[in-house]
Amino acid sequence: MMNVTIVDHPLIQHKLTLMRRKETPTSLFRRLVNEIAMLLGYEVMRDLELTKREIETPLEAMKSPVLAGKKLCFVSILRAGNGLLDGMLTLMPSARVGHVGLYRDPTTLVAVEYYYKVPQDIGERLVIVVDPMLATANSAIAAVDRLKQGGANKLKFVCLLAAPEGVEAFTQAHPDVPIFTAAIDRELNDHGYILPGLGDAGDRIYGTR
Repeated sequence: MMNVTIVDHPLIQHKLTLMRRKETPTSLFRRLVNEIAMLLGYEVMRDLELTKREIETPLEAMKSPVLAGKKLCFVSILRAGNGLLDGMLTLMPSARVGHVGLYRDPTTLVAVEYYYKVPQDIGERLVIVVDPMLATANSAIAAVDRLKQGGANKLKFVCLLAAPEGVEAFTQAHPDVPIFTAAIDRELNDHGYILPGLGDAGDRIYGTR
């Protein structure tokens, strides 16, 4: 899986275990999603370009590194993707935010679009697509398809958990889009849920389980 980065930092793995526990309450689950999103954000934004800027310290002038540009956009796959946004925006509060609304048809598992809103200059930005789960990958593939149709040409995908089937499907559909995840679990069940997984991320984030 050359296009996949598993971020196995001990803090992420510990927090992910807490999230997996079925008795973890909504408030703690939501906080853990936020914390892991921040930690994943450090890795996914590791290659942001820097430039030097002249500044004055209390002692002398110096040239110090700053981000070369702020052309960044986070795109949430609704609704569960919103759980990752706050953590990412804590790191990059100046980033633009887009949304792709998709729901999974319960019979076919095919993603159906119901909402799409992104910055007009999406083609000039690094687009980081966020969704907690990469299960069948139908939603992620459909979202990236739509973003590319809208002009996005530099994308990354970030999730908490992935299934081998989802990783394979996504990389076949979009080999140019790297995946960043905290773990790749064993498999999907007959209903398209990741095993052992953590349940329905959206339901657990918003307390609708």
